[in-house]
Amino acid sequence: MVLKKIAHSQRSVIHKCMASIEPGWDLYRSFLAVLRLGSLSAAGRSLGLTQPTIGRHIALLQQSLSGRVLFTRSQSGLLPTQAAQELRPHAEDMAAAAAAFVRTGSADLEQTAGIVRLAAADVVGVEVLPAILSEFRAKFPATVIELSLSNQMADLLRRDADIAVRMVRPQQKALLARRAGKVALGFHAHRRYLERNGYPERLEDLAQHALIGFDRTLPFANLLKAVPLPVTRELFAFRCDNDLAQLAALRSGFGIGICQAGIARRDPDLLPLLSKQFKVEMEIWIVMHNDLKRSSRMRLMFDHLATGLAQFAATL
Repeated sequence: MVLKKIAHSQRSVIHKCMASIEPGWDLYRSFLAVLRLGSLSAAGRSLGLTQPTIGRHIALLQQSLSGRVLFTRSQSGLLPTQAAQELRPHAEDMAAAAAAFVRTGSADLEQTAGIVRLAAADVVGVEVLPAILSEFRAKFPATVIELSLSNQMADLLRRDADIAVRMVRPQQKALLARRAGKVALGFHAHRRYLERNGYPERLEDLAQHALIGFDRTLPFANLLKAVPLPVTRELFAFRCDNDLAQLAALRSGFGIGICQAGIARRDPDLLPLLSKQFKVEMEIWIVMHNDLKRSSRMRLMFDHLATGLAQFAATL
């Protein structure tokens, strides 16, 4: 009886010790992989680990969190519990920091070999940056470029990316920013659409046309405030929050939409409309964390982007 009490006491002490030990990064990495992929086997394949290893990592993580259950089994795979959902943003922050650590340490600070992770909006990343980045690659072939495209601004303080191209001026003091110029946006339509449906003569006439616009995510606040119409999703015949899809619909002749003037000019069949009544200008900013100035490849990429985007803006 005394021996049983001692054994139980020892197990309690071990459990408390495990709960007080800070989990290693491997456990968080496995946890995040299971969250994203929904199974131990898929997470193992993505990380180059076995399924039992991933399962052991999840078990150890749960023990270190005082036994909180992180996943429940279902027919479709492992479902995250509320506790797992609460931990997700913290694990994602750790993953971003780990990736930044590897990028920063992947080469000597005075060399161009290594990785530069660049963040930009969808349209800028697809329509504007490829030519600029190709020129950089020709000059510095040892630099690997990772391009992350999203209309959600990357958090450079959290090191989601090394350098970002933004269409609004950054406010954080810890960031180094340079204005590259500005671009004009306006209404455009393909020649085919206008031949079928006619040209609008006033902004109010847009209500009689097939408009291309947002679905659930509002664009920049000042983008449509000059339009004398109630700007809700019901105004649009083509609704999508992806700017590339909107641009594709515009080029296909679906209807009238807003496009950067410099991008529209590449296609002689994309015609500007109502340019005297509606024009929006947006600034282009190159941004990176101040701590990255010591890195040659970061500084070279920052300066190259500033020059290339300034030339792009100047042509407008």
